[in-house]
Amino acid sequence: MRFAFLALLWLFIYGMVRVIRLELRTSGAPRVPVPAKPKKSKRVATAEPRPSRGGLSQLLVTEGSLAGTRIALTGKPILIGRANDSTLVLTDDYASTRHARISETNGVWYLEDLGSTNGTYVGQSKVEGPVPLEAGVAIRIGKTVLELR
Repeated sequence: MRFAFLALLWLFIYGMVRVIRLELRTSGAPRVPVPAKPKKSKRVATAEPRPSRGGLSQLLVTEGSLAGTRIALTGKPILIGRANDSTLVLTDDYASTRHARISETNGVWYLEDLGSTNGTYVGQSKVEGPVPLEAGVAIRIGKTVLELR
């Protein structure tokens, strides 16, 4: 009975060490956004992305590891999170894989939390549903702060 208990204990310890090693190996990998390859088209397009109605033209990262990063507001939704296919890939440990989405509806930009673990904040308020955004208001996701400009 003692040997069976001892063997079971060692199997448990072996399993825990294996899980910890796996977690350390995958969480230490750098998450770098992969730039999308431009699609070839037959039309010649020289126009810059147009600013949306309301004068907002870019999303700017003001604090965090990606400070200074700018994303043009072209009307397409902006997915923010740790996933490699996100528009803005965060390397923040407090960000979820699919953390938040910024999208435009009828000329107004909205922020929506996608069920993140640590929450998304606009100013000092936690986002509970789609929230309209204004220029210059801080959007906080973990240690990363963003603004629409």
